[in-house]
Amino acid sequence: MANISLEVVVEQLLGVLDEAFEHPPKPWTCFTDNSADAGFFGTLAKLSAAEASRLSGGTTIAAHVHHVTFGLSVSSAWIQGDHSRRNWEESWRLSTVDDAAWPRLQEQLRREYEILREAIASHDLSSVEAFGGAIAAIAHAAYHLGAIRQKAAFIQKN
Repeated sequence: MANISLEVVVEQLLGVLDEAFEHPPKPWTCFTDNSADAGFFGTLAKLSAAEASRLSGGTTIAAHVHHVTFGLSVSSAWIQGDHSRRNWEESWRLSTVDDAAWPRLQEQLRREYEILREAIASHDLSSVEAFGGAIAAIAHAAYHLGAIRQKAAFIQKN
């Protein structure tokens, strides 16, 4: 079995993270549609604050975005060695946004994504915990992206 350099591992993790938030980094995808708006930012940009706040399946898109933003922050801290416990219930406290709060929430998501990206790139996944944290952050984001895209499709049809 060939050894894969840490540089390549980090590059691949960042590529998959970018796919979840920005768009596929290559002409092919790992898990999203092959379109520029398939990630978090493209999906959320098409939604109004009212749509993001509409209850669907027990939660709102705004709640998912707030939860993912919280999760990205926790993941960045974990990768950087802060393994303190967090109150994940708190991450679901926001469920509605108004026209002023919706763009701010999306900007917070973007900021936390960029911080996580930097944490993965700069810490070179130098520990098992950091590597696991990076994988967990990507899996968590991918799950919620799917949930948000399903909710958005339902809301925009109804």
